[in-house]
Amino acid sequence: MTGQVSYRAGLAAEAIVAEHYRRRGAVIAADRWRGKGGEIDLVAREGGKVIFIEVKKSKTHAEAATHLSANQIARIFAAASEFLAGEPKGQLTETQFDVALVDGQGKIDLLENALSV
Repeated sequence: MTGQVSYRAGLAAEAIVAEHYRRRGAVIAADRWRGKGGEIDLVAREGGKVIFIEVKKSKTHAEAATHLSANQIARIFAAASEFLAGEPKGQLTETQFDVALVDGQGKIDLLENALSV
């Protein structure tokens, strides 16, 4: 995909995933939240829990999964730590790290707690 097409496909995938979380009762607190450590595609809230969601889009779910690198995971954790600094419970906030794989037809394969430590 060209840069602009890829960018727009990524935005569309994020919108699909955000709607999925909304339908299950979550509130989207931020999209494309950027801190010094990196960017988080979506941040959702379910009750007192904060869910950090990385969205990967490709022709297939398997191909999308290959786009998540160890360096990117480290940046997600760094950005999440920055985000949590602004929460009332700080680093003690209940968290979840999900990966949402979106295929070429817009179908989501949601991997909950995929990046748990």
